Amino acid sequence: MSNDRVIIFDTTLRDGEQSPGASMTGEEKLRIARQLERLRVDVIEAGFAIASPGDFEAVKTIADQIKESRICSLSRALDADIDRAGEALANAAQGRIHTFIATSPIHMKYKLQMEPDQVVAQAVHAVKRARNLIDDVEFSLEDASRSEMDFMCRIIEAAIDAGARTINIPDTVGYAVPHEFGTHIGELIARIPNADKAIFSVHCHNDLGLAVANSLAAVGAGARQVECTVNGLGERAGNASLEEIVMAMRTRKDLLNVETNIDTTQIVAASKLVSSVTGFPVQPNKAIVGANAFAHESGIHQDGVLKHRETYEIMTAESVGWNTNKMVMGKHSGRAAFRARLEELGTTFSSDAELNNAFGRFKELADKKHEIFDEDLMALVSNTRAEASSDQFHLSSLSVQSQTGETPNAQLVLQMGGEELSAEAKGSGPVDAVFNAIEAVAKSGASLLIYSVNAVTQGTDSQGEVTVRLEKAGRIVNGLGADTDIIIASAKAYLHALNLLDANQTKAHPQV
Repeated sequence: MSNDRVIIFDTTLRDGEQSPGASMTGEEKLRIARQLERLRVDVIEAGFAIASPGDFEAVKTIADQIKESRICSLSRALDADIDRAGEALANAAQGRIHTFIATSPIHMKYKLQMEPDQVVAQAVHAVKRARNLIDDVEFSLEDASRSEMDFMCRIIEAAIDAGARTINIPDTVGYAVPHEFGTHIGELIARIPNADKAIFSVHCHNDLGLAVANSLAAVGAGARQVECTVNGLGERAGNASLEEIVMAMRTRKDLLNVETNIDTTQIVAASKLVSSVTGFPVQPNKAIVGANAFAHESGIHQDGVLKHRETYEIMTAESVGWNTNKMVMGKHSGRAAFRARLEELGTTFSSDAELNNAFGRFKELADKKHEIFDEDLMALVSNTRAEASSDQFHLSSLSVQSQTGETPNAQLVLQMGGEELSAEAKGSGPVDAVFNAIEAVAKSGASLLIYSVNAVTQGTDSQGEVTVRLEKAGRIVNGLGADTDIIIASAKAYLHALNLLDANQTKAHPQV
């Protein structure tokens, strides 16, 4: 590999789904993996194979079907983890086992309860075992930013000798600052005798808002792989944002002198898909993929852009995929065209019945909304698959009365376990009234943590995509609902969340 190319390692499907409520089904993971392949991501970390049967199947399915990107599974430095990862990756066209162990004094003493010599021996054993299963092995030093330099040099040298070809230096708790982190990466590469036999990688968390800055500092110091996620998704404050890292390296090639293999025109599509699947809206002022990222309101800015775009734009909207999703479907579009377009967007149907169900909903949407965009189709599919026939709760009918000076009132009929039940409730607003009516039937005892609404496309006829986050007994789920009627979308989202709680397995956290 050329020394001026940076490998983009995407961990949206593993670290990204560790965000509370962001867990994905296997089918959703595959949809995102196909988009990451179109984005030309070099390595896709598909999951943590030993974490659960669902995670194993997701890694295996993605490894079986994705051919252009390398598929990776995470594993602790334990034999069972490594063997399970190898099993999941058995049919991968390109596979990688990513094994890790903690190296900071605080982690070794309190979490691992191991001496440094034991940690080195365990790391070497893990890398050798993984190399017996697969050619490509990555080794990570968990909590590296709080680890001692001499010990890191020792364990990295041993891991490379054992067969690791990628060495990852994570800022696991988001503790580092750029000049410090870059200096540490440069020192490691300079001091380790066999450093030239491995690619050095970084994995930065955003607890101090410095994940992208730390990653770029590391690249400047010689790191040639960056681990990141779409939209910066991840546990706590998230991970380094793929779109920001890629576009910073592209825009400031004069300074960083590196490039990636990413097709940047696929960035916005990836962002919207991940947002739709996880129910985590992208903030309007988010760099690169936010709705306002290329908007200019100031008169001075507008004047400058009209005269010469580069006066206030350092990259074009088109270069990252904005303004590329034109109307592709309408009320006269047929089933074959509908299916073909969704396949282009990374969605396939497991049966004719599933296709017919989605197509029927598309026709209903086309009667309400004249222009159907790609975002509409993705929201439609997500919403269709959120409503399984095996679900405990289904919405049969809903009526809401809301007027000035009067308390809103909701009347609904739910199917619960095959039985139709009616309920009526008031609330401080129409959505509150609907949720109260649903709870009058469901009696779930769940707490509402988040209610958010996001317009799928522009215009007053846009579908509203609603996210409802519920918590019960320590379990957090995100329910999704989409409709041109925001009240109905809200009801769908709440019922989806209740059904996830009722199933007790679907979208379970990968490391529970």
